[in-house]
Amino acid sequence: MKRNTIYFKSFLATAALVIVSFLMLGVAFFILGRSFIINDYRNRMDANADEVVHTASAMYQTDGLNNWELRFVISSMAASSGNHIFITNSDGTVILCSDKELVCEHIGKEISPMTLALIDRAGDMDQITTLDGFYPGTRFVVGKPILSDDTTIGYVFLSSNTTSIMGAYRAFIGVMLAVMAAVILFALLLSLFFSKKLSEPLEDMVTATRRFSHGDFSTRIDYQGNQSDEITVLVDSFNEMAESLEKTEIRRQEFISNISHELRTPMTTITGFAEGILDGTIPQEEQNKYLTSIVDETRRLTRLVRNMLDTSQVQAKVTDKTRRKDFDLTELILQNLLSFEMRMEERHLDINLQLPEDHIFVHADPDAITQVIYNLVDNAIKFSFENTVLAVLLYKKEDKAYVSIKDRGETIPPDDLPYIFDRFHKSDRSRSLDKDGVGLGLYLVKTIIEGHDEDIAVTSRDGVTEFVFTLPLAEAQ
Repeated sequence: MKRNTIYFKSFLATAALVIVSFLMLGVAFFILGRSFIINDYRNRMDANADEVVHTASAMYQTDGLNNWELRFVISSMAASSGNHIFITNSDGTVILCSDKELVCEHIGKEISPMTLALIDRAGDMDQITTLDGFYPGTRFVVGKPILSDDTTIGYVFLSSNTTSIMGAYRAFIGVMLAVMAAVILFALLLSLFFSKKLSEPLEDMVTATRRFSHGDFSTRIDYQGNQSDEITVLVDSFNEMAESLEKTEIRRQEFISNISHELRTPMTTITGFAEGILDGTIPQEEQNKYLTSIVDETRRLTRLVRNMLDTSQVQAKVTDKTRRKDFDLTELILQNLLSFEMRMEERHLDINLQLPEDHIFVHADPDAITQVIYNLVDNAIKFSFENTVLAVLLYKKEDKAYVSIKDRGETIPPDDLPYIFDRFHKSDRSRSLDKDGVGLGLYLVKTIIEGHDEDIAVTSRDGVTEFVFTLPLAEAQ
């Protein structure tokens, strides 16, 4: 039932919109239809009256108005149109009528002078009236003068029962209501279908978010729609978010697993050695040796905690743009390399330093960039084979400064490269060569560089590993 809530509400909203729209349309048709029916009757009666006027004017020249041929014309026209027609002389006395009786009740009746004056003044008339009692009930009446040499010789009157007009109007309304009912039914069926189709991905999202709340981020929404419609964009964004959450959860679990491993190993060593000393398992003459191991493991724990604190501090500081300033990147690289001189001599490493003649100035946090260069050079020395060359290259391209640090050692496995900057991630070569590391150095490097809105990349093939990062040039460059 809960799953159908969105669908039901969507259908109700659409159905209400459809019904209100058609009700408004129905009112408009009701008003416009009445006007259309009346105007249509008026136009047809007006055309018939003109025809009688022209016929009467033509016959007047030879036989006058009171003749059998003209009576036959108006009787035939009345029978075909359903209107009542009569002709008066210039005084308003009825002399011809379309009724079947030769001498009907209308012959000899007089039309009021006011009505005749209205026709003379306006040129015609069309009203719903009784013609001052001429008809027992109201009728729609059209009146026109009959002219001969610009002189009024009589008048033509056509009338139609208002019930006939309203009957046609009711027929029109009936057809309109039937069509509206059919269209509303069809629209409701369409809204039922499309509401179901549009609500399905929303219902799936509700279900997926409930699973997310329980830690299951594997759910994806399957929706095939137009790539430009909003539902498709929403579904794609939702799936991207779900994928990001799933990756974050995997990394979180890996982080907990890795840090548990990093903490467990020294703590197990410390506990084991301490218990061995206390219970006498370790002979007294060897206790100093194991106490030294305890001190080493304690220092390792200290380094781990310090690195974790450094990570938190870097994440807090790296986005502080007030710490950034223009400085000489060339000089900074030279200072860092001098601090590694002893270590490079111990490992018999040569340095291939390629710096431009003109110093390169960049705009960044100098302390943070110092840590980046230090960590990358430290890694390069640590993993270089002895008697190899360590290459450091600095150059600029467009509005960026590029720093490349390259070492020759074991190749990083391709499967490890995408995760090389993750927290506590240690590649196979790291596990074999880096006994003291905790897997935070490269994570800090990436955090700092990305905090400057710049890029860092790594490649490793055929025993050559290269890290390259960018920095924005100072405005003076």
